[in-house]
Amino acid sequence: MQTQQPQIAPADGALARPCPACGHTTAHAFCFRVNGCDILQCTGCGLGRTQTPAFDPAAYYTADYFSGRRADGYADYLGAEPVLRREFARSVDFIRRYRSAGKLLELGCAYGFFLKEAVRYFDVAGIELAPDAAAHAQHAGLNVLHGAADAANFQRIGPVDVIVLFDVLEHLPQPREILALCRDHLNPGGIIVITTGDFGSPAARLTGARWRLMTPPQHLWFFTQASMQRLSAALGLALASVDHPWKIVPASLIVFQLRRILGLRGARMTTASRIGVPVNLFDAMRVVLRKPG
Repeated sequence: MQTQQPQIAPADGALARPCPACGHTTAHAFCFRVNGCDILQCTGCGLGRTQTPAFDPAAYYTADYFSGRRADGYADYLGAEPVLRREFARSVDFIRRYRSAGKLLELGCAYGFFLKEAVRYFDVAGIELAPDAAAHAQHAGLNVLHGAADAANFQRIGPVDVIVLFDVLEHLPQPREILALCRDHLNPGGIIVITTGDFGSPAARLTGARWRLMTPPQHLWFFTQASMQRLSAALGLALASVDHPWKIVPASLIVFQLRRILGLRGARMTTASRIGVPVNLFDAMRVVLRKPG
């Protein structure tokens, strides 16, 4: 459950931080404290950040994260496969407007449901940190590497035409470095497709510390459109598209998130995992970046 405290300045009083989007140290404003973490925001580009003393992604993203045993994870990811694949099929159609074929890499591919849809048109590969999820995808015959999205695993995959990060970038300790690796392993004219929360959206601004995507420490970054523009430009990538698409969401996940926001406890509602609900709060953006060439 999220905990909130009055908006007071952080104990260290220092609000200068390196901003991954701006590429240098900038002034940061204190927003609020959630789950014991200070949330700061770059005054230049609006990028939000979680100040947390220690966070171990490998220990956090386990089977518990996908099965409702973490308050800020998924209610029943495996049980929601039919709904998730319907949504991922729509994502494949969107990607094919920019690249109709080629080699596609998904970072944070979980159980491989998106790759199962994309394999109809692309030569697919994935990288997944959670061991159970990676093993599930591998058993389904998918080319998925278990581990971090680092230089070694990128090298094992080789050059690609499309890289997908669905609700992943905000979890990464070093998003600028990861996007630089993506750029370096893209073929000329290749694209990166990102979905992430929009910290500058009306919903995020109105709800503040109670924003549905304000879930530190698992969310380390809170991007704005301006921060995505600065970050892509600094990396030599063209910002080809930004939109706020509708999404088909498992009903079980909606109930799960509402319970977390309201601080309610109780049994997981997995029976609704196969029910898909069209949702758009216009607080999640889809970004397409293109490598010149």
